Amino acid sequence: MLSETVHLDGHIIDSGTLSKVLDLILMHGGDYEITTFKIGTTREAASHAEIVVRAPDVDALHNILQEVGQHGAAALAVDAEWVPAPADGVFPDDFYSTTNLESQVRHKGKWLPIEQIEMDCGVVLRDAADGSHAVTVPVHQVRKGDRVLVHEAAVKVVPAPRKDPVSVFGFMSSEVSAERPKELTVAAVAEGMIATRKEGRKILFVGGPAIIHTGAGRYLEALIAGGWIDVLFAGNALATHDIEAALLGTSLGIRLSTGAPVATGHNHHLRAINAVRGVGSIAAAVEKGLLTRGVMHACVEHNVDFVLAGSVRDDGPLPDVITDSVRAQDEMRRRIPGVGLAIMVATTLHSVATGNLLPASVRIICVDNNTDTITKLMDRGTRQAFGLVTDCQFFLKELAGRLPDHS
Repeated sequence: MLSETVHLDGHIIDSGTLSKVLDLILMHGGDYEITTFKIGTTREAASHAEIVVRAPDVDALHNILQEVGQHGAAALAVDAEWVPAPADGVFPDDFYSTTNLESQVRHKGKWLPIEQIEMDCGVVLRDAADGSHAVTVPVHQVRKGDRVLVHEAAVKVVPAPRKDPVSVFGFMSSEVSAERPKELTVAAVAEGMIATRKEGRKILFVGGPAIIHTGAGRYLEALIAGGWIDVLFAGNALATHDIEAALLGTSLGIRLSTGAPVATGHNHHLRAINAVRGVGSIAAAVEKGLLTRGVMHACVEHNVDFVLAGSVRDDGPLPDVITDSVRAQDEMRRRIPGVGLAIMVATTLHSVATGNLLPASVRIICVDNNTDTITKLMDRGTRQAFGLVTDCQFFLKELAGRLPDHS
């Protein structure tokens, strides 16, 4: 049996990190011996464990070390190995695949923070006037000759912090369930938004078209007008039906004021798209007086940045929709720095896509009437998310009512 000693530091017991690491070792065909174990004796004190990991061959050991490294189990410090990318858009073999947790890499005897961290990317070494930088890079952005980090031995991952039961989100830290005090949960979200503002960080809102269909668009509009949203991520559908509601009073052809279908209402969304295409953009529709209310109108009027990412099922789409999914992802990625809280409401695909881009330090609230949406987000690796199972109309109405005008 081949072996390697790794160490694990932090709140590794109450966060479940230690048991997770030990399970991964066994799951991937290895075994272990804990040779040192020091338990923190106060709430603030970290624990420390040293674990001898054994595996039957080199490949198995390498695989185990890679898996446990994603949870902060690091081998003794060695300097990083950097290998030139063989071609544009191609990492070298054995490249290090990032996690969304805060990470560092050892380079020339010093620990460099891995900047712009997100999951499922590589790490490139760049030189600057102030020294070397280790930067997270998605595979499509790497260029031939870029120095790419290989192997995980030189990487130190900071384990996920425990979910503090005394924080405003503490009571939401258990498993996803519809049986939660919803008003209390929304109050905690409002407190979290206020705290994020005090920290000087941005609030990102990720929304789906059900917000408009349920008549909750006016509450999101109020949050934007009140200065509580800095960035909006959505698809063609939310923007289209919001503009349809503003121009024609319907969403998917249903009159929002009565809930009754409208004759020929099935084509209202197309007429909304066509009207905006006719003037060139959503901003132009606002400037020309065509669009006078709604979520997208509020974004333009209050300088809220937005990214609308398209899909193959889109009608139109609106001229502002980015139809190249890789470019849309990069535009979303560009808005991530400075975000301290992300609120995801009634959208599975955009929630998962955004979760993939966010570092684990960003708090996430995921709201959906389907438990599966929240579970998918967490299972994909966005473990810092808090889930609320409820309908978007209740959530947004309650939230808008609890926040003062911040504009």
